[in-house]
Amino acid sequence: MIQLLFSLIFAEKALIVIFVFKTPLRKLVIIGLDRVKRGRGPIIVKTVAGTVFVVMMSTIYSVASIHTRWVDEGFALFLAFMIDRLHHYIRELSIRRKTMEAVKKQNRAFEDGKSGASEEIKTLEGEASALRGKIRQLESELVEKAKEASSAEANAGALRKQSEGFLLEYDRLLEENQNLRSQLQSLDRKLSRSESKKVS
Repeated sequence: MIQLLFSLIFAEKALIVIFVFKTPLRKLVIIGLDRVKRGRGPIIVKTVAGTVFVVMMSTIYSVASIHTRWVDEGFALFLAFMIDRLHHYIRELSIRRKTMEAVKKQNRAFEDGKSGASEEIKTLEGEASALRGKIRQLESELVEKAKEASSAEANAGALRKQSEGFLLEYDRLLEENQNLRSQLQSLDRKLSRSESKKVS
């Protein structure tokens, strides 16, 4: 068990030494740790789980000597945390360097483009003024169209009311027509009865 714990500690020390010196191996280790951290779980959790497993195995193996090994196991945890922090800081440093280089390139491009930018600004201002004129024209057209729409809506409402009045008048005339027909039919029956009485 002690050999396993010491091999873990030596592996962690080797990782720390790789982090300290800028070599191509450091890039490979950083890429590998990035993939491990993005994968099934953070490396800290895996290291803590491995260390706890080693602690439990050593507890089962020898209860009497466990208090002397806590220092070694704590040192392994400390090294694991140190590896994680070094990896994080190196990655942040590389990201900040890339950002600074991009900002410097943008500043250079901005300074180079200042001379040609004044003409572009003038043309853009001309286009902006033309667009403002078009916007004013479109706003006036919109106001006119809104007035036309409101008058058309008012006309439609008046026509709707008129058609409702016509429908009511039609219903009234239809009912009156039915009444007149029924009266005419009743008169026809009375006349036919009176004629049939005269004939008999």
